[in-house]
Amino acid sequence: MRYGTYLVPAAIVLTLGSLACKPPKTAEEIKQETQAAFNEGAQAFKDGKARTTNPYLSEKEAKENPHKMQGWYDGWDKAKADKDAADKAAAEKAAADEAARKAAAEKAAAEEAARKAAEAEKAAAFKKAAEALKTIHFDYDKSDIKEADRALLQGIADFMKAYPAAKVEIEGHCDERGTNEYNLALGNRRAAAALAYLKTLGVDEARFTTISFGKEKPVCTEAKEACWGQNRRGEFKLK
Repeated sequence: MRYGTYLVPAAIVLTLGSLACKPPKTAEEIKQETQAAFNEGAQAFKDGKARTTNPYLSEKEAKENPHKMQGWYDGWDKAKADKDAADKAAAEKAAADEAARKAAAEKAAAEEAARKAAEAEKAAAFKKAAEALKTIHFDYDKSDIKEADRALLQGIADFMKAYPAAKVEIEGHCDERGTNEYNLALGNRRAAAALAYLKTLGVDEARFTTISFGKEKPVCTEAKEACWGQNRRGEFKLK
């Protein structure tokens, strides 16, 4: 009985003695533990844990393993710094992308505005030039081109040459006298005469069509020569 009682204190002493004589950690062990704590701190930040949750803050840990406490802090701080840097880079990239998108949009808008302005200018110039499509007139029961109208037809020819894509319909018209059939035929002759003259001025006849309205579309309805003279005409309409 005395032997057993004796042995217990002796075992305790031996245990305490072994703890007291525990060898210090090597530099490699400290390095490994510091790295492990660093990794824990980095993961803690990624998991959304606060910096104050460092598990090595207890008095015992701070005394025995200060390298672990600092390693954990360093890991948490590094993970946060990396995220802040990544967020900043992403924000800068997003800002740069937005600036580039805005610049591209402004450039496209400017180009579209310039295109529309050019088209409007071109259309205005075409409309102005198309004023050359002036009406010519004929003598009673005639389809001959008048000397006074040749300059007008020259203007039409010049317009057609300046705008190769333009196509024109030549309308033949008559005054109210005579039958419908006669006037339709006379209107055809007048349109054909205008076309033939334009052809002599070097314009491709394929760019023209002709039609006769006879006396169906008078511009003046009074039964007198001044009015009839206005109705005996050839008109030129863009197609």
